[in-house]
Amino acid sequence: MSTTTKPVKTTGRPERSLAILAGVIIAMVALVFVQGATAVRLGLDLRGGTSVTLQPRISAGQSGKVTNEAIDQAVSIIRQRVNSLGVAESEVAAQGSGTNRQIVISVPGDTGRRVVELVGQTAELRFRQVLASGPGIVATGSAASVASGSTATPINGVSADINAKFTALDCTKLTNLKGTGTDAPTDTIAVCDRAGTTKYILAPAEVLGRQIAKASAGIDTQGGNAWYVSLTFNGEGTNAFGALTKRVTTLASPLNQVAIVLDGLVVSSPRITEAIPSGNAQITGSFTQLEAQDLANVLKYGALPLAFDRGEVQQISPTLGADQLNAGLIAGGLGLLLVFLYSLLYYRALGLVTVGSLLVAGSLVILLFLLLGKWIGFTLTLAGIAGAIVAIGVTADSFIVYFERIRDEIREGRSLRTAVETGWVRARHTILVADFVSIIAAALLYFFAVGSVRGFAFTLGLTTLIDLVVVFTFTKPLVTIVARMNFYASGHRFSGLSAKSTGTVLVTKEA
Repeated sequence: MSTTTKPVKTTGRPERSLAILAGVIIAMVALVFVQGATAVRLGLDLRGGTSVTLQPRISAGQSGKVTNEAIDQAVSIIRQRVNSLGVAESEVAAQGSGTNRQIVISVPGDTGRRVVELVGQTAELRFRQVLASGPGIVATGSAASVASGSTATPINGVSADINAKFTALDCTKLTNLKGTGTDAPTDTIAVCDRAGTTKYILAPAEVLGRQIAKASAGIDTQGGNAWYVSLTFNGEGTNAFGALTKRVTTLASPLNQVAIVLDGLVVSSPRITEAIPSGNAQITGSFTQLEAQDLANVLKYGALPLAFDRGEVQQISPTLGADQLNAGLIAGGLGLLLVFLYSLLYYRALGLVTVGSLLVAGSLVILLFLLLGKWIGFTLTLAGIAGAIVAIGVTADSFIVYFERIRDEIREGRSLRTAVETGWVRARHTILVADFVSIIAAALLYFFAVGSVRGFAFTLGLTTLIDLVVVFTFTKPLVTIVARMNFYASGHRFSGLSAKSTGTVLVTKEA
């Protein structure tokens, strides 16, 4: 009894698939050099970084405001600020309990100090009318010069107490330039500007930071390439800002100035020459590009609900990270070497396809690590290395499934060329199912886990996707090509497809 099988359609032009893959790799290499992404970004555990503790500032009668809800809200805002800077693998977490709760921020790399400076800002932005201004030093000399230089005549409800604070305020002292962000919007205050050159008496705030809808950095190309921060108010803020600017336009200096106050320090105090009902404003103040972008990022996510004092700032040594990195690389190299040796010993010359496929997959992984570090701030952690090592096994499984299907087809009496095609039809379903199970697991870990587990999940998912690409565009086309070679088709004993290797038994009848 004989059976007939339908002819199997062979894969056309495997050379084209290999050429396309080679073109993609060449293009990725070119991108790496064009964008300067020549080094993999390493995470906090591998290259060290900066760790800082933020302690909630508790003033007299304020202890009740340090609640778990306020701390959690601050953690969320700080995490958004860090993420907006493209700093990956950073950690922001609350520690302790009750009024002793602290926020610990750990940031990898050399940018840690800059990020720490930024994220701890309270970012209380307020617009206040200027009632008086003067030099930032404490005046000396005659009473007349003091009155003309550094004091303010009590006007518009300015009390003698505020006037005295203004007179005694010395903006050359560092303690007066730190800002607080704890002043009440309804208070009349005496404060310094950021540079410490001018001090002000400011009226109660009429426009608040919470009324900002958007914030972005820009450059004035027509005004000396000065950087500024552009603000767009919501409906409430638009009405309040329009009313404020309309009211002060007709007043004499300095009453026609509106001070922009951030965390208790004046950033700028422009004169208002006409009402601004559009709901748009600009903050200027001799910003650098980095300062303008950082301020815009801080204002986007709102003010912190609490003021914080910076605690201990620690530099995390990269020495331990270097040891861990070396150990991870050694483990990955040994894993690859064992897979190579197993493939060559078990599959003989056919194992060269496995070696080539793993080298191509490794090249794609490294190129993507470099490019993703440049594009989205991807950083490689020890957990990420573990995910990549695990994926070596996933990739090797795909080759084994395919090669064993080819051997099964040969045992059923098919030629090598036919076995390559029929084996692929049956093996690819298994490969797809196995890889998609790994991808689903990686996706669930990434979205529901936190910290280093997400790094493991990301690299596991990425390398598994690369496995699919390599199997379909390199491994299968390459096997199709080698099946045409007489060395493999004839079942040479070192081909990995000999009668002994495939388990084919030849029976010879004697006459």
